[in-house]
Amino acid sequence: MKIKRHGAVISLIAAGALALTACGSDQNTPAAGGGSGAAAPTGSAQVDCGGKKNLVAEGSSAQKGAMDVFAQQYGQKCAGQQIAYTPSGSGNGIKQFNGGVADIGGSDSPLKEGAETDAAKTRCKGDPAWNLPLVFGPVAVPFKLEGTTDLTLTPDVIAKIFTGTVKTWDDAEITKANGGKALPAKPIKVIFRDGDSGTTDNFQQYLAAAAPSSWTKGAGKKFVGGTGQSAQGSAGVAETVAAADGTIGFVEWSFAQDKKLSVAKIDSGAGAVTLSGETAGNAIKAAKIKGTGNDLVLDLKALYASKAANSYPLVLATYEIVCSKGYDADTAKAVKAFLTVAATTAQSGLADAGYVPLPQEFQDKLLTAVKAIA
Repeated sequence: MKIKRHGAVISLIAAGALALTACGSDQNTPAAGGGSGAAAPTGSAQVDCGGKKNLVAEGSSAQKGAMDVFAQQYGQKCAGQQIAYTPSGSGNGIKQFNGGVADIGGSDSPLKEGAETDAAKTRCKGDPAWNLPLVFGPVAVPFKLEGTTDLTLTPDVIAKIFTGTVKTWDDAEITKANGGKALPAKPIKVIFRDGDSGTTDNFQQYLAAAAPSSWTKGAGKKFVGGTGQSAQGSAGVAETVAAADGTIGFVEWSFAQDKKLSVAKIDSGAGAVTLSGETAGNAIKAAKIKGTGNDLVLDLKALYASKAANSYPLVLATYEIVCSKGYDADTAKAVKAFLTVAATTAQSGLADAGYVPLPQEFQDKLLTAVKAIA
């Protein structure tokens, strides 16, 4: 989930997608002028500034841009206080949080039941950690095909392209998805992220949920489609797609925006849906929480499998992992102040950075959880 065009002004943390490097090495910054059309939530909350002066957070690079925006807004709201964010990847974020190095961990996946949740409970002095989905971002399917900028794909066709079953742009299944319009008889060149990536994991989870008969490869942070060529990071995927005719890939939306790439519409069964802040926001509104109490773990499988109209289902969420209890008093106060700013005032700048502002329903749930941190 990227965020800020190289040389643009501020970066942000939340949403977005959605990272979709979601967890790799890219340090995303917002694409200028990437207004998504999604409305920021209108709710507000009293911010009780104070406590620890220098918070430490680490994890998902997908939310780096959003985190920068949050940090700037936090410093304005709470003079003299700041947060330093290291975009080292979701796995490192969890390790640094559980090890007591980071006050907040950022991860594109919630803590795994077992070793991770047990370690987090130990770090939080016997109390559980909570997963708070603060950043949402869409994942785009960008392509480059000479003479074509309007492309519709179904989940099954996307799955078949990324497993190498559909090999050419004039394949009958692509023609059918585009209302009978035949595309050029050129080979499809699949581009994917090398190494471990939260964006890759979410993309493959989406295909497993939305096209289970066509995508039987499973998920995970490494691409398992078995076709195509790799590129370094989401920036590398976007650059490779932009450089060669016949290419297709998957990246956080703002990387596609940054390179001005054409992005495929997705038809899940209720008509073609264009990626926008509004359509991604519609999908997020329908996401269900499967966590208990203030542990707001999302059921993204249901979102990914949705066939709702005007809803773009390929999004990723980044969680802020925090102690429900167990911080010292100064750290707890600062963490609550930062998260309150991030969930309210700072949301207004996310749309222009390629993230999706929190739906009102999620803002309400987040603020309830933040208030309960002790």
